[in-house]
Amino acid sequence: MSNARRLLTRRALLGTAVASAIASVPISTAASAQPRPAAGSPVAASPTPTPLRLTLPAPTGPHPLGTIPLHLVDRSRVDPWQDSRPARELMIQLWYPAHAAHGHPPVPWMSPGADPVFEREQGIPPGTLLLPTTHAHLDAPEDRGRCGRSVVLYSPGLRSDRSLGTVLIEELASHGYLVVAIDHTYDADQVEFPGGRVETFAITGDIDDALIAKALAVRTADTRLVLDQLTALNAGHNADVGRRPLPPTLASAFDLSRVGMLGHSLGGATAAAAIHADRRLRAGVNLDGSLLPPVTDGTDRPFLLFGSDPGPGPEDSSWDQFWTSQRGWKRELAVIGSTHTSSTDLETLLPQAAPALGLTPSQVTQAIGTLDPHHAIHTQRDYVRAFFDLHLRHLDNHLLQHPSPRYPQIRFLR
Repeated sequence: MSNARRLLTRRALLGTAVASAIASVPISTAASAQPRPAAGSPVAASPTPTPLRLTLPAPTGPHPLGTIPLHLVDRSRVDPWQDSRPARELMIQLWYPAHAAHGHPPVPWMSPGADPVFEREQGIPPGTLLLPTTHAHLDAPEDRGRCGRSVVLYSPGLRSDRSLGTVLIEELASHGYLVVAIDHTYDADQVEFPGGRVETFAITGDIDDALIAKALAVRTADTRLVLDQLTALNAGHNADVGRRPLPPTLASAFDLSRVGMLGHSLGGATAAAAIHADRRLRAGVNLDGSLLPPVTDGTDRPFLLFGSDPGPGPEDSSWDQFWTSQRGWKRELAVIGSTHTSSTDLETLLPQAAPALGLTPSQVTQAIGTLDPHHAIHTQRDYVRAFFDLHLRHLDNHLLQHPSPRYPQIRFLR
């Protein structure tokens, strides 16, 4: 499996038919291939079709969900991608078990200002799709655990954003975790800040090892900023730049002795880089992301390599290097019948959107693999949660010890 496959989240994932591991055809091409009705014909005069509403699978845990976005600023750094910005700005989103959700509105999958930018970048014709609503409620009061809740940070892939991990994030939060999703400004396709300002992808040059190394350094610094601000939040300080009112129950809600990190693609590499650099992170999961030195030196803390279907090709050499050097608990799993895209929300959204976008079943299969989407999502949720339950909560359901007949699609590689 090539490094590019595991480092990049494709720019046009939602509107894409994947011709090979990473090659894609924008859905705008598929749409333009459809014959256009002649002006004045009955078809042309017919009402505009109702947009297709996409949905997300409900999380399986017992807790209702709350969420809140926060605007963070690191004044010690000039933005490394935009030197006209005197400080590094991030948006993060907290997801948590809620005490009650009544009276708090459900939150859209993507913020209103980012939504049209996402559609434009993906080549989705306006009015074709209605992006989903999450199962979380804005500013709902947090249901505090007795001793504070375990924390998981989420980092998305390159040219992706925090929304693409919602299916896994909601699952963890519904089972009692506090999850912090990070948008890495300027290497994401779009990030909306308070007031409606939207910042878009701003990295120039070839996506080579040198640029990826810089991105990992930037993202590691972003992660350390987030950890610092969680400490401030836990102490009762408002870390949001605009002093957005926060649910009062967030103070002391975080058990910062039990923090893990999860990421997809470049986000998975970020999880490995951050745990290598910061001992506050106790465990990490890499969803199909290649690694670079010094991350390949491994760590003394638990780490899960969770990959897509390896196919007939050779193993990613960076995973081999990491495995040899890793001193802490380690496991490598692969989901047979999945692709690089399968570890994102597109596993459920693309099949829903395909009819409206003119994608064939074959194109959908090329993009997300042959494994049934329901089974793929169920598998990812259960194994990711089993890992963090084991290493942050010391709860062992034995799912990571050996293959299970309940999950024939999981291959224990080592």
